[in-house]
Formats: sequence, C-alpha cells, structure tokens
Amino acid sequence: MKTKSTHKSSYFAGVILVFVGAVAFAGKAVLVRYNYLHYHVDTISLLALRMLFSAPFYIGILVFKNIKDTTKPTLSSKEWLTMILIGIVGYYLAALFDFWGLNYVTASVERLILFLYPTIVVIVSAIFLKKKITKIQYLALVVTYLGVFFSFIPDLKIGMQKDLLLGSFLVFLSAFTYALYLIGSGEMIPKIGSLRFTCYAMLISTVIVMGHFFLTKHPNLFSYPKEAYLLSFVMALFTTVIPSFMISDGIKKIGSGNASIIGSIGPVATIIMANVFLNEPISIWQIGGTIIVLIGVLMISVKGK
Repeated sequence: MKTKSTHKSSYFAGVILVFVGAVAFAGKAVLVRYNYLHYHVDTISLLALRMLFSAPFYIGILVFKNIKDTTKPTLSSKEWLTMILIGIVGYYLAALFDFWGLNYVTASVERLILFLYPTIVVIVSAIFLKKKITKIQYLALVVTYLGVFFSFIPDLKIGMQKDLLLGSFLVFLSAFTYALYLIGSGEMIPKIGSLRFTCYAMLISTVIVMGHFFLTKHPNLFSYPKEAYLLSFVMALFTTVIPSFMISDGIKKIGSGNASIIGSIGPVATIIMANVFLNEPISIWQIGGTIIVLIGVLMISVKGK
C-alpha cells in the first residue's frame, strides 16, 4: 500500500515529467526553423533525418517490450490496416504538413496553431461521431480561435499575409490530421497498449517518409553540414522520442486532466525559445492571443475529462 509521502513523490515526479516533456516537444519547431534558416535543409530531407534518427530507439523499445512480455497481442489483417492508416495520418501527414508549414510561419505561430488540436477533436467528433457539443465547448471554441486571430495581428501588419496564410493553413492541416490520429487511436491503444501503439505508428510512418524521399529524388541525404545532422539527432531524441514517453509516464502518475493543464506551457516555451534562438520578436498581441488560446483549450481539455 502506498504511503502519503510516496503518493506525493509520485505525483511530483509526474508533474516534472509532463512539464519537461511539454517544453521538449515545444523545442521541435525551433530546431526545424533553425535548420531551415542556417543549413537550408529541405522539408522532406529534414523529416527523413528525424525519422531515421528516431527509428532505432523505437525498434529497441519495441524489441525490449516483446521480450519482456510473455503474451503479445495479435492483430488481424483489418486491424493492421487500421494501424497503418493511423501511422500514415498521425506521424507522416501530420509531420509533413507541420514541417512544410514551418517554411512560411514562425515557430511561435506554428506551436499556437498546433495547440488547437483539442478543438478539432471536438468538432470532428460532433460531425462524424455525433457527439454533442456542450455550451462550455462552444464558448471555448470561440475563445480559442479569437486568441489565434489576436496572435496573427502583428504579422498581418508587416506584409506577410501570403506566407502567413499558406503556412497557417499547412500547420492547421497538421493539427487536423493529428486530431484524426487521436480519434483513431482510441480503438487501437486498448488492444496493444500505448507503448506498442506509438512504436508501430512511428515505424510505419518512417517507411512512408523514406519512400516519399526516394520517390521525389531529393538531393543526397548526407550532403549537409555536420551541424544539420547534430540538430536532427537532437530533434529526434530530445523533442520526439524522450518527451513522448515522459508525457505518457507522467499522465499515468497525475492523470490526463492535470497533464493538459501543465502541458499548456508548450506554446509559451516555444515563444521564449524562438525569441532566444531565432530572434523572433515577441509582441503584446502574441502574448495576449496565446493566453486566450490557452484558456480556450484548457476549457475544452479539462471539461472533457
């Protein structure tokens, strides 16, 4: 039986895991933009490097999990097809749209738009799964998208409308496909567990990304400066693999509702890191809009638990 102090220690550990994981995830956009600006790595090459560097870790985790577990869940052909589709939507399309969009928008704008995915889950579930939207959710949707509009005002003033609209649309597609991935994952995770599910989805998307890379006949993947590979490795390990498991373990310790609240540090962390490493300006509109978006998303995330 757990003592009170043990429970507190476990809860505190969960808070730290989710907080650090959310900040680490937030750094991905900064690393992508830095690679684009300083080493001129194209979108599909950077995505391929991220997948290649992260895949060995997911393979190792999957092998260890299969050795450790005496009973392994089996999937039917139909379930494998579902798993493949989820992997394509969640880790290939979502990542591709995200990386593509970062050619046109700042890291801060990207993170803010991606943070809309809970609102998209609510809307898609209402349309296709006939889940009723509550009054508080309607209010949250209005608040959230109003916050995004406020955040865009500085960019609209400085003549970046074309790039802003294109990049925002691409990143929104990333948030939309990620929301579809989350909805689809609800059926598969209970059957194979969250760890196996994540590994399968990531490895499936790695195959698709590498196929995309070779079919489009991009330049030599190993012709970039060594710094580009170092940053790609850091992105794969410290903003993809490690935070995914940190947040997963943290949720087990503190619950998904509390994790949603702590995870809202993500957009704020991106704004700060983008200012420090990319010299992206911070405006009062951006700060105000981000706060409004966080309020709206938290209204949905916490009420939905």
